[in-house]
Amino acid sequence: MTKIVAIAGGTASGKTTLARDLLRLGGEDLVQIVPLDAYYRCNGHLPLEQRAAVNYDHPLAFEISVLAQQLAVLSRGEVVDIPVYDFATHSRSAVTKRIKPTALILVEGILALHFTELRSFYSRSVFVDTPEALRLSRRIARDVRERGRTESSVHEQWNENVHPMHLEFCEPTKAIALEIFDGAAWNDEQVLALLERLG
Repeated sequence: MTKIVAIAGGTASGKTTLARDLLRLGGEDLVQIVPLDAYYRCNGHLPLEQRAAVNYDHPLAFEISVLAQQLAVLSRGEVVDIPVYDFATHSRSAVTKRIKPTALILVEGILALHFTELRSFYSRSVFVDTPEALRLSRRIARDVRERGRTESSVHEQWNENVHPMHLEFCEPTKAIALEIFDGAAWNDEQVLALLERLG
């Protein structure tokens, strides 16, 4: 039987790293990851400058109906081909990634617990709780290294969109999470214990 678990939390809280640790320790025959970021709306039809100006931390940036359809397929024990998003161009890639219905499907993303249409699929939920200053420093390092952005542009985006949207849409979902996980630091023993609880 496939169990679908939400891994939510603020940007750069450690959600992706935690999900990957659960996959590493559980193995791909037990765990698969479905990143919420894969379901950003494709903005390839817009000029690049307009794509960059989209508020990617707002719920409307996501095509949640597609994710809901694919979670329904996974819950029936069938494979799905999820989208792949290109952050450098702010558009959906032509390639997809195949996800098989393993025992644990982790839906990982800042708003994984925000959308009511997704909550009915979850058997468990985790909110990765990390101090704001640490999340900002991680976000700067990641976006400069992996997404080709400047430190000043990351700061600007944080102040204009990321932090206000976190307070409005992400932070409130902490109250409905079944588990709160410390995102500042953890070890394999803690991840294995979480894996046991989720399974």
